[in-house]
Amino acid sequence: MEVIQTEIPDVKIIQPKVYEDERGFFLETFEQRRYQEMLDIDFNFVQDNHSRSQKNVLRGLHFQKENPQGKLVRVVRGEVFDVAVDIRKDSSTYGKWVGVILSEENKNQLWIPPGLAHGFLVLSDIADFEYKCTNYYDPNSEGCLVWNDSTVNINWPISTPTLSEKDKLGKTLQEL
Repeated sequence: MEVIQTEIPDVKIIQPKVYEDERGFFLETFEQRRYQEMLDIDFNFVQDNHSRSQKNVLRGLHFQKENPQGKLVRVVRGEVFDVAVDIRKDSSTYGKWVGVILSEENKNQLWIPPGLAHGFLVLSDIADFEYKCTNYYDPNSEGCLVWNDSTVNINWPISTPTLSEKDKLGKTLQEL
């Protein structure tokens, strides 16, 4: 696999080695030793999640105040614009964001360390999104950075996404 650095040093794009032939393809989506060595991830994954969303659905930007979750994310069907925002106040990249296209075609993954806000926008008709988490979901600790915070200024490829009622109530970076 190849690891690509981003503007937020802790956030990494992972391009797995894909073996393709006339029958189809094969790739490893996770191998603990390799990921720990190449990404310097020293976490155990405790939960796997799978969501399906329709075009123009924007989920996020989610985080947990206590028990933050690191996430290893990928798309197994469709295409999304995936975003991580550094909301760690003591970080040199506080307030910065990284956005990448994840799709069933490119098979890339994104590593988002604990303490960052995460969200994605579905670009295809349907997208199946899978991710591994380093901590359990804690509904009492969840938070949401509003998707269109003018301070963060994410360059989303849409101006009117479909949002959940909860995500419409997200807070600005300043409010966090």
